[in-house]
Amino acid sequence: MTLLSIEGLGITFGGIAAVKDVSFSVRPGEIVSVIGPNGAGKTTLFNMISGVYRPGSGRVVLNGEDVTAMSPHLLARRGMCRTFQNLQVFQSMTVLENTIAGYHLQESGPVLADLLHLPASRRRARAAEQGARELLRRVGLERAAEREAGSLSYGSLKRLEIARAMALQPRVLLLDEPAAGCNAVETEEIDHLIAEIAASGVAILLVEHDMKMVMRISNHIVVLDHGEKIAEGDPATVSRNPAVIAAYLGAEHAAG
Repeated sequence: MTLLSIEGLGITFGGIAAVKDVSFSVRPGEIVSVIGPNGAGKTTLFNMISGVYRPGSGRVVLNGEDVTAMSPHLLARRGMCRTFQNLQVFQSMTVLENTIAGYHLQESGPVLADLLHLPASRRRARAAEQGARELLRRVGLERAAEREAGSLSYGSLKRLEIARAMALQPRVLLLDEPAAGCNAVETEEIDHLIAEIAASGVAILLVEHDMKMVMRISNHIVVLDHGEKIAEGDPATVSRNPAVIAAYLGAEHAAG
């Protein structure tokens, strides 16, 4: 069963094609990684899928529904959430408060009930806090719940961002370089977390430069170069592909 389908997606900026006719799919519980050299179009592709950019061609289909260019908050309501390469964390809020913020999009109660602190509002707040604490336990941050987010290490902040995205109960989770800037220990913690999330049935779409991590956890890999898909397949197949080797290391190395 395909949960997310990318069909012929493309976009141009100033007459230059940044992404050209890219297609692939992601199934529940699958980790699909998009890789490529700097400037290959990976983040641009992510921005189109997640509603930040409007594609010039093609479409994005989520669980059978065409969601092309749908705004990010509407995509989140339909089960697609995203983290960013640059951290989007409220530094002065506590770790727990940051995670609870992820539940707000799911709330549907009347604003007046919240303003008056009615019983229904208090029940929702308790449920959000309970859920947030459980998510922090899953990502290994339960002991830091009451600390200001700005006091955490970079790797811990990355895990906090994933926890907040998981508060939206996504069916598809887009992770933009979740291990960027992390040391080896932090990277290992994050790839274990990603594998655990996928094992729960969430479809993962990943952009990452750490090739060891990509090869270790991916079920399927899509390779971009100059905005075009040049290869795809399982990690072993992709790692032996001459076009992929040439894109990363140069044509002479591939020929050798």
